[in-house]
Amino acid sequence: MFLQTLPFLVQSRILSFLGFEHQSLDSGEERVDEEFGSIPDCLKDAASSANELFLPWLPLSHDTLNSRELFAGYESQEDFLSQVGEGSGDNSKDVAEEMEIDLVMVAPLDEEIQNMAASLKERIMTFESSSLTVELANEIRRLSFERDADPFVILGMLEPWKADDETASILVFHLSNGREEEEEIAWPSKVLCSIMLPKMLVLEEPASRVLVISMVEYCKLHQRAAECALLLPLIMKKSGINNHMCDVITRIVKESLHPAHVSAFCRKLLCGEEVEKRSIILPCHQCLLSSQLVWTESLFNLFQNILNHNVQLTQDSVDQLVLLIREVAPSFSKSLKFGNFLLCFITRCSLLLKSRKLLLVEAVAKTNTLVTKSILSKLASF
Repeated sequence: MFLQTLPFLVQSRILSFLGFEHQSLDSGEERVDEEFGSIPDCLKDAASSANELFLPWLPLSHDTLNSRELFAGYESQEDFLSQVGEGSGDNSKDVAEEMEIDLVMVAPLDEEIQNMAASLKERIMTFESSSLTVELANEIRRLSFERDADPFVILGMLEPWKADDETASILVFHLSNGREEEEEIAWPSKVLCSIMLPKMLVLEEPASRVLVISMVEYCKLHQRAAECALLLPLIMKKSGINNHMCDVITRIVKESLHPAHVSAFCRKLLCGEEVEKRSIILPCHQCLLSSQLVWTESLFNLFQNILNHNVQLTQDSVDQLVLLIREVAPSFSKSLKFGNFLLCFITRCSLLLKSRKLLLVEAVAKTNTLVTKSILSKLASF
């Protein structure tokens, strides 16, 4: 027996909670009678007609509460609990927004919407002409906004990141002509994280010219979306960025963003709390991200490129980098890329590093590269 006294989306979340916390909530009929006088007749009748009830006061069976449908969108109960735990430090607005996404994700889509999405997905995989791709983008936008379904869910079903680079470059621009009343950052972010970001997360060779140009131009128009739906999640990749990813990010930083914006972004990466580093990303790609920066030679190279672009780092960003350098210097002791970053860092940020001289000397002394002596000489001049 399944009672639905609340809207489906709300009831789904409540039942998920009950499924996880049933042991602490299983008070038994005696305690209910003791504290509340008696069990309501409607629940007594329902309970007496149900078999093997999970909770004496809730007419749901073990099979119902353990079913995969109850935890739709999660591989296991542990996955659900871990995702709830990750958001425990957010403010109420962030939690509300996250819950709203989760609730929409578990809602079943209308069969007509599913059929339309399947048809559009098939067309995404086949490039015929630019004009037909533009029309395809228009249809995707209409399906995302004119139907009773979350655009994030629709884009996840369509898997537009699997399109070839030419199709992706056309889609990303023509999908952006959505409703003006849509929140400024929301739709462009969804477009970026469902088309460009997945391609970048698996990049193992130089990105195609058409893809890079389209990303650079798109990020010029949507800088906030570029930060939270492309740059941030890419840099937070669980296995760390490689040289090809570094090249793309460097190009976007130099051609699409203002230096002051880049400085603020670096501060978020280096000094921000975990909640500040939350990305806009499809659930199916969330497993590729880390909650902490993964330092690789390519990431140090990226920061060197940023400094060479005359980006002025804040004092707290510089201080955090010094502490990091001291920590990782033994691991990168023979890395020339790390050494080049150190030389660039000390040269570009010398005015902010005078009080950190001894720490830097200690860290540099643990390296042995072609530029180690040059770095120590530079530090001696402070």
